[in-house]
Amino acid sequence: MTLAVDAAMPFALTGAHHLLRESVRGLAERHIAPRAADIDETEEYPEDIFALMKKQGLLGIYLPEEYGGAGMGVLGACIAIEEIARVCSNSPLFLSVFLLATRPVVIAGSREQKQRLLSGVASGELRGSFSTTEPHAGSDIAAMRTLATPVGGEWIINGRKSFCTGSPHADFIVLAAKTDPGAGVRGISLFIVPGDSPGLTIGPPERKMGMRGIPTCGLFFDDCRIPAKNIIGEENRGFRTAMFGFNQARPGIGARGVGLAQGCLDYASAYAKEREAFGTPIARHQAVQFMIADMFMDIEAARLLVYRAAALVDAGRFGKEDVHYFSAAKCFASDAAMKAALDGVQILGGAGYMKDHPLERFMRDAKQLQIIEGTNQIQRSVIARNLLDS
Repeated sequence: MTLAVDAAMPFALTGAHHLLRESVRGLAERHIAPRAADIDETEEYPEDIFALMKKQGLLGIYLPEEYGGAGMGVLGACIAIEEIARVCSNSPLFLSVFLLATRPVVIAGSREQKQRLLSGVASGELRGSFSTTEPHAGSDIAAMRTLATPVGGEWIINGRKSFCTGSPHADFIVLAAKTDPGAGVRGISLFIVPGDSPGLTIGPPERKMGMRGIPTCGLFFDDCRIPAKNIIGEENRGFRTAMFGFNQARPGIGARGVGLAQGCLDYASAYAKEREAFGTPIARHQAVQFMIADMFMDIEAARLLVYRAAALVDAGRFGKEDVHYFSAAKCFASDAAMKAALDGVQILGGAGYMKDHPLERFMRDAKQLQIIEGTNQIQRSVIARNLLDS
């Protein structure tokens, strides 16, 4: 494996991408920004934002046109996610969660599964979620205990899952379960579980630090029965499909980080030019200027990493040979978001600690990005192992 930069894989934003950014930014500033603080405060699911995104055709922005999507790929999704995340951390989950839930179907689903689920998500008629994590099995996916057993023409599922985002509103959940308990990751399969399946109980929403508007719940399976045709791809091949799905969805997490960080920079910069100390705007003080400069550099670098990773996915390159790009995009962008939020609060001083300003909310929201879909410590291990070919 070479450590040289692959110059043959550039990306370039088209006129359509620029129009998308302009359109989504206007939509976010007019309709989503005024709702952001209330969504966080009340912890109420923003059905109105979902309806808005459905009406504007954003839910299928990344899906192929043959399924009713806009065909703009993961790069298009990242641009839309970034612009929404500038003003609200909850609302882009309608894109990023659905992106992850549909990836296994795109990769390994049957013709019928693709037509039904992808078309349903694109139109806004269906909402999806994705579940692998268990109380004792997060990044260590091989340790999962949820078991799917074939009985007649059905699969019977027993077990428990944790932290399933959007599950109370999901029409379907893409679930990872063991079908060969003794085979480690080679005994995992993926299933489409309807949200109203008998034997599935969705637990109460977790009490979260941030990202409070989209509920995250545990799932409990007690002889939950689903049709045999609801398996995605081949039996015991689900781990590979799930990893490919994570690779394709991680740029979306990175885009959330870029957007959040940009929102912090925009707000802190405007505040610094208005707030005076020692007879001059604090924007003239070098300590503040250095934080602003660092935020800008981190955001620009993160954006390029995210767009490159998204372009790789859209070019059909989402396997192990490029996994370090997906991990780097997620890791660097979410770290940049956390740092931008912390520095933004610091620039505002005491005001930054108050809920009258959005930066304390951004700070709470940013922490989630460093943890979900593989902690940033795991991402660093993935990057190093892939580069060292170990």
